[in-house]
Amino acid sequence: MKLKHTLSLLILMLPMVLPAQNRGRAGVQRVVQQLKQDPLFQDAAVGILVMDAQGREVASWNPDMPLLTASTMKTITTGTALVALGSDYRYTTRIAYSGRVSRGSLYGDLYIIGGGDPTLGSRDSIATPIDEVFAHWTNALKEHGIRFINGSIIADDRFFIHEVIPSTWSWGNLNSTSGVGTSGLSFFDNRFGATLLPGLREGDEVHIRNQYPFFPDMQFDNRLTTGSPQSRSRTTLRNSDITPTILLTGSLPAGIDSVNIAGSNKFPPLSCAWQFNQYLNQNGITTTQHIRMIDHKNDPATESLTPVAEWKSPPLIDIAYVTNKISQNFFAETLLKTLAKEHTGVGSYDSAYVAVNRVMEELNVPLRGMTVADGSGLSRQNYVSARFFCNYYTKLKESPVFADFLETLPVPGGVGTLRTVIVNAPHKERLHAKSGTLANVRCYAGYVDTPGGMYTFAIMVNNFSATTATMQVGVERFLQSLTEL
Repeated sequence: MKLKHTLSLLILMLPMVLPAQNRGRAGVQRVVQQLKQDPLFQDAAVGILVMDAQGREVASWNPDMPLLTASTMKTITTGTALVALGSDYRYTTRIAYSGRVSRGSLYGDLYIIGGGDPTLGSRDSIATPIDEVFAHWTNALKEHGIRFINGSIIADDRFFIHEVIPSTWSWGNLNSTSGVGTSGLSFFDNRFGATLLPGLREGDEVHIRNQYPFFPDMQFDNRLTTGSPQSRSRTTLRNSDITPTILLTGSLPAGIDSVNIAGSNKFPPLSCAWQFNQYLNQNGITTTQHIRMIDHKNDPATESLTPVAEWKSPPLIDIAYVTNKISQNFFAETLLKTLAKEHTGVGSYDSAYVAVNRVMEELNVPLRGMTVADGSGLSRQNYVSARFFCNYYTKLKESPVFADFLETLPVPGGVGTLRTVIVNAPHKERLHAKSGTLANVRCYAGYVDTPGGMYTFAIMVNNFSATTATMQVGVERFLQSLTEL
């Protein structure tokens, strides 16, 4: 009798639930039709797809057209990394030496052996302060009886193939902090910072102070000048991995206190070795002050060195959380090459594309509609269709790491890149999505947690001529309709 009574209640409830669900679907379909008739969207390349919890199409517009992804690409990078490596995967950085220790002296070289850790020396809150890491390594050296290093401190970045940046990034991305490349031994988010001090009068020299991190042989080709007090700050920074020279051009207004600049560091392994060398000399271990990069031909294999200490990164889920929440390009690129390293044995971009395809095949996601050029979405050669995103998200729901992955996606009004998006929507917390923005590109992709189950969606708008703010009005109207499903 109890079962019969329960079934009767469910039957009575269905007429109330279904109309609400239908109204929500109709609302999404209506907004998509409005976008199709909007001249701003008609003049753009648009791909939209919404699928319900059972994988049925709710609304669409060019769902099979591959389009530029911008940072929605990070959901492919983080999701495949979590599936392949697991949420608890940790990077390991090791300290080891060659030669022998006698009477407190190391007669040999000290190696900092990178394991790809993107958080080493990072300013992000998930990272351990670098002084704590250096203290751990220094104490381990003292426990091995080492008080003097009669050799070099060597930065070993062999964990990844040496590719500073993907070949598909544009020149304008190479010097900014958003266009930071990977390294087998990364340090300080592979960035550097400095303070610029303009003069008191127009035409005075601009001085550079407080550079961090430092590495030997770095030079500033300083062509900055002091402008009039009424002028604006205009500075341009250029550097490459060919030579340790940073070109600074532009001008700063006379009389202002200072200006902080930041750029990409093309030699992070040397910066790590230099800063550790400084720490050693300040904390009881004397060195010869000689540091260098690994010599791939002549330095010994890692396995032949004497281990001293190691340091573990935060778990992968923490790194993925930062990657998606604040759209951290450097972390994303590192995750992509880590996936390659662990899945194929080679930490390169070519291997990364192979690894991503393999994980998609393991998830049973059809590869049609996906072209991967990098991990962060900065490249303008990433092409993914709205259908591919929805198919991929649907299969991720079946993965053991799905709950962790979902937590990495921003929510409107919450921490991350959706902080100001549809903040007044009554059910905004239902939306879990990654945004993506490049010049003339605006995308959102993710999930909607509805009473009828977890929906998937993607909206991708490319090649529009209006401002991003103007296009955002229509995009947010679509996003709000999703929260009413």
